[in-house]
Amino acid sequence: MTKRMKTSLVMGVLLGIVCIVGSIVRSNFEIDYNWVFSLWYNRVLMGFIIGLPLTIRPMFPSLIRGGLIGLIVSFAFYSATNYVDPVSFVAGIIYGIIIEFTLLKIK
Repeated sequence: MTKRMKTSLVMGVLLGIVCIVGSIVRSNFEIDYNWVFSLWYNRVLMGFIIGLPLTIRPMFPSLIRGGLIGLIVSFAFYSATNYVDPVSFVAGIIYGIIIEFTLLKIK
């Protein structure tokens, strides 16, 4: 497993935890644990996909790629949950950019 993949997965796990905390707070601490796990897993999956070894590009195209992957992966969760959590959907796009930015900085 490459350093890029390890870092990307760790970032997905950590951002998934941040997303869980935000979701729990927004729901006044009344949330379904299946929902929480699905949200966390979605972020880990995003980290995995972004971490796949690809040609390293300049910063701007890489950040766009991260945002697009975040959009695609987050849309899967968003659509599967009847479009009820737009905040998590938008956060997924931002998290994709954050993961990609982190990977560019550690290369």
